[in-house]
Amino acid sequence: MRKKAIGYGCFRYLALSAALLNGAWLTGCGSRIEAQPAPVIPEVATITLRPQRVELTTELPGRTSAYRIAEIRPQVSGIIQKRLFEEGSDVKAGQVLYQIDPALFQVALDSAKASLGKAQANLPSIRLKVERYKELIVDKAVSQQDYDDAVAAVEQAKAEIEYWKAQVAAARINLNYTRVTAPFAGRIGKTLVRTGTVVTAYQSQPFATVQQLDPIFVDVAQSSAELLRLRRSYETGQLSADEGTERSVRLVLEDGSPYPLEGRLKFRDVTVDPATGSYTVRILAPNPKHVLLPGMFVRAVVQEGIAAQAILVPQQAVSRNPKGEPTALVVDDLGTVQQRILTLNRAIGNQWLVTSGLSAGESLIVEGMLNVRPGSAVRVVPLERQKGGADANPSKRPPAGSN
Repeated sequence: MRKKAIGYGCFRYLALSAALLNGAWLTGCGSRIEAQPAPVIPEVATITLRPQRVELTTELPGRTSAYRIAEIRPQVSGIIQKRLFEEGSDVKAGQVLYQIDPALFQVALDSAKASLGKAQANLPSIRLKVERYKELIVDKAVSQQDYDDAVAAVEQAKAEIEYWKAQVAAARINLNYTRVTAPFAGRIGKTLVRTGTVVTAYQSQPFATVQQLDPIFVDVAQSSAELLRLRRSYETGQLSADEGTERSVRLVLEDGSPYPLEGRLKFRDVTVDPATGSYTVRILAPNPKHVLLPGMFVRAVVQEGIAAQAILVPQQAVSRNPKGEPTALVVDDLGTVQQRILTLNRAIGNQWLVTSGLSAGESLIVEGMLNVRPGSAVRVVPLERQKGGADANPSKRPPAGSN
């Protein structure tokens, strides 16, 4: 009986062990079946493209030049007696800059005045002689020739008076020319002649240079190819002119700081430089504090026009394919990813201006592009879920700065 009990116990132990092993195997199979989840559809963040009104500008390099410039030269010969200005100072129109020795010119004026007085003194007696001859010729007391000579003498005396008047005027002008004056208000540079220097009329070397700095010109260069592109854009309606600001120009100084005052577009040159393929655009800018000096390098931000239906996309949404072409991914109405090849115009702030490849109303993928491929299904989530409430519509953001 004891052997039977031991054998029965062993049998129960083996049966129980088998049952436990069987349950464990079933449990393992169930776990393996549950570990294979359903495929997960990737999430992407998109924005809806909306047309915007964008002011397009271009930045052109240029140089400043004086509004007016005059090289001071003498109009008479002589010796410099005085210099009557400080180098680098502002001068007024008509201000005396140099004094040339006036002694000889004063003598010439006095001599001309004396000769004029002599000619005027002779005229009355000659006229009386004509009057007497006029009475005597009736009685045949004088010949007709004598009378004609007296009349001619009057006319000659009048002509001599006019001649000496002209000489007096010329002598007075030459005397005034000994006072070398500023032709207009401006800033004068360094002097190139000293006191005691002998100068000649209209000599090649100037005394100094006067420049008017307020306002001041800014001459910038623009390529003729860019001009043709702008004309086509206006003709096709891609750009339109803003009558209120189309002639306003912003300036940027050579240290990168903005110039506080706006300039005005004056004219575009009609000749293209064959060496550079560019033409000159002249801008007139106010310069009351003389911040701009002639010869300085500046950059002018010139308005090209207004794009009323511009498509702007974030730069992070644009990538390049192996050919180097810019591409973007959009989600169609079926939730499928589509790839578009773009034509980019320029960067405006942190966005690209797209001229072709995208249309208003399309859903552009901004985030999650690395997890999807063209033709795959995706689940669209709002962009604010990815950025903590950032506005998904770029048209509502503050306008980006232009290039």
